[in-house]
Amino acid sequence: MSLWDFLWYAVMTFLFVAYLMILFAIVSDLFRDHETSGWIKALWLVVLLVLPFLGALIYLIARGKPMTVRRVDAGLRYREAEDEYLRRVTGLDSATQLATAKQLLDDGAITEAEFRRIKETILP
Repeated sequence: MSLWDFLWYAVMTFLFVAYLMILFAIVSDLFRDHETSGWIKALWLVVLLVLPFLGALIYLIARGKPMTVRRVDAGLRYREAEDEYLRRVTGLDSATQLATAKQLLDDGAITEAEFRRIKETILP
């Protein structure tokens, strides 16, 4: 195998993996979209199977912006759910955190500046 064959193989492998990542992102977006009917989703899947590169390109051009919005919304919902879970599990609401910080200040474990910084992060 010559150097050029290896480079060609490496480039083609990279492009194929990139295409698979795009394809998985499109399919996951199709199933994440609750506004699109099942028939339209099935039609998009058929287009992606019959004309894979052209179908992916058309999908990204036609539905790229809503795809991004759905992904960002899903990330925000996940983060909010995780934050809520952590608050519930640790039992630390903002009042408890502030009382703990005040106790540390009274005990001399933290300075007044540190207490103000903690207070600013707890109470935005």
